[in-house]
Amino acid sequence: MTQAVILDARSSALEPARHIIHRTRGRRHGPITRLMSPGDLGEVLKPFVFLDLFDMDSAAASGFGLHPHSGIATLTWLFDGDISYEDTTGATGILPAGGVEWFKAGHGAWHGGGGGKTGRARGFQLWLALPEEHELGAVESIYQAPDDVARDGPAHVLLGAHGGAASPLSAPAPINYLAVRLKAGERWRYQPPEGHTVAWMALAGGAVSTPERVDAGELVLFAEGGGAIDITAETDAEFVIGSAAPHPHDLVTGYYSVHTSAATLARGEGRIDEIGARLRAEGRLRA
Repeated sequence: MTQAVILDARSSALEPARHIIHRTRGRRHGPITRLMSPGDLGEVLKPFVFLDLFDMDSAAASGFGLHPHSGIATLTWLFDGDISYEDTTGATGILPAGGVEWFKAGHGAWHGGGGGKTGRARGFQLWLALPEEHELGAVESIYQAPDDVARDGPAHVLLGAHGGAASPLSAPAPINYLAVRLKAGERWRYQPPEGHTVAWMALAGGAVSTPERVDAGELVLFAEGGGAIDITAETDAEFVIGSAAPHPHDLVTGYYSVHTSAATLARGEGRIDEIGARLRAEGRLRA
């Protein structure tokens, strides 16, 4: 049997381990399963407001044309395969498995993506609601190669810090977001930082117990508190896990935007409309 892995085992004996309080398989649309959106679990898990699990034939994918965002940041992570990307900062390229696409839309920007060079592409795209001081800020577009993503044992640190590793990306609020691979029989402990009362996990593959069983395709919410989350892989497993301090604002949403007020939503949507007019004039938007 594979030797167990125990990481960051420091947790107060006064804090019980966090248990699952809700689970979902979301809604599937072809190769994409929407596990969370601002109108449902995003209201509970904010600043985490949107999560897609995708599993597609990258080489045959038509992709997502340029589309706008404001008031949010997106983070895309692949367990397998690759996808293409472009955005209105001028960045274009191929995101490989193990790399990170970080797109902080702020006051408004457009991005898109599609098929890559390989076959199957599996991963997650996450949206984060930005706090007031960032929601109309500058656009930030960063694409990390796999070797540039911080790692602590089986955990890739996509945002925040865990164990001895910290992401070089600047999180807009107290947020941790990790991608983890475990072999069957391995155990792993996640101790959220103080104040991270929001916590959840979503499986891309395999099965784990926490101690309740969680299967591929599920997103689970953990009870509030400061306790650790103990995970045992029942099979080889791949998952993402997130924790954060709660987002203190209501979610004011447009079609592609999330803001803290109607006034900031109007400003963000005005900005993306201006960019959209330019893209149409340049012939860069699909009919």
